[in-house]
Amino acid sequence: MKKLHYLLFSATLLMGTATNAQIKVEIAGVGSNQIPVAVAAFADESMAPEQVSAIIRADLERSGVFKVIDAGQVISDTANIDLAAFKAKGADALVVGSVARQPDGRIAVRYKLHDTVKGAPISQLGGEVQPKYTRLQAHRIADDVYEKLTGVRGIFSTRIAYVKEDRSGRNYSLVVADADGENEVVAARGRESIISPAWSPDGTKVAYVSLEDRKPVVYLQDLMTGRRNVISNVKGNNSAPAWSPDGSLMAVALSRDGNTEIYTVRPDGTGHKRLTNNAAIDSEPQFSADGQTIYFMSDRSGGPQIYKMSVSGGNATRLTFNGNYNISPRVSSDGKTLAWISQRNGSFSLYAMDLASGQELRLADGATEPSFSPNGKYIMYAIKGGGRASLAVVSVDGRVKQRLSTNAGNIREPSWGPFMK
Repeated sequence: MKKLHYLLFSATLLMGTATNAQIKVEIAGVGSNQIPVAVAAFADESMAPEQVSAIIRADLERSGVFKVIDAGQVISDTANIDLAAFKAKGADALVVGSVARQPDGRIAVRYKLHDTVKGAPISQLGGEVQPKYTRLQAHRIADDVYEKLTGVRGIFSTRIAYVKEDRSGRNYSLVVADADGENEVVAARGRESIISPAWSPDGTKVAYVSLEDRKPVVYLQDLMTGRRNVISNVKGNNSAPAWSPDGSLMAVALSRDGNTEIYTVRPDGTGHKRLTNNAAIDSEPQFSADGQTIYFMSDRSGGPQIYKMSVSGGNATRLTFNGNYNISPRVSSDGKTLAWISQRNGSFSLYAMDLASGQELRLADGATEPSFSPNGKYIMYAIKGGGRASLAVVSVDGRVKQRLSTNAGNIREPSWGPFMK
């Protein structure tokens, strides 16, 4: 797993063009019952090109789950530690570690997580990476801390894709970056709009729609090789690509017969199969976590609403009834939560629904284009403010909110990448 992650990251850097403009992250709000964690400066971390402990602290703070306490000292993973002293400071856990430069130039990063209440270690990790992967290694450590203290897999080492429009409004880029907005890499660029990026389940490819042929066409960008292939370019509009969980199929919205309907197609562009067949507009398909259901938007009831149907097509079940304009369905990886955009009282808002109970929660106003984190605990979305489009993140309980912005232009159309396999 680690080797694939590093190889993929390296291939992406080689294929794309690194950008200088980085995303600024602003945090507002915190989660309930935050876990107090002390993070110490790592021994000899000046050996690395970036400060490992600072990246870990930033990750944990951004999650809203932790109350991060500065340990106020350098502590190695091999040190004898008075854990009771940190317990007295209010910390339930302590993160310590060390950095060393190897003879071949690689950076060895090691960390240990201690339980100050039980007075015992909880976890530890060690690995040697090229200097440019120091940040990735720090994200992996933060992932481990998150998982060991919450029981939920961390998402700090995952990546995001989004579309960046420059200030002139005449150049568009499909950008891939770390989940915190660092290490931006341009995967594709063009003079016409790019929309609807969608990650493959293995994280090696991104499907997207480009209007470069003066109509929507679905393309597949291979992040490992830099090659681009056409997934769907049939008569009419080709849009809204979405992957099945096993990566064997894609769902798309096509108007090849004059009306927009939902189809499935293989990632190599063959085997188009029509799933819907009525006078309504059916679009924005999304696979369920088990791959057996497709959620989609349809105006068959008179206005756009969210429905679901079998992956083989057939009868559809309506899911949204509040508001007369509901679009952009997304389903969490555990299959428990539906997120979508609803227009009510003249404004667009991000909503989430517990699919078991049908209970709704309004998460953010002025939102469009939602995308779940791979652990299902956060949703990224696009938002406009001050005449500029940017990205934001909200936890599924609505308590934690972040704003990701850049001075280099508008950023929108977010897609949160998968866990690496």
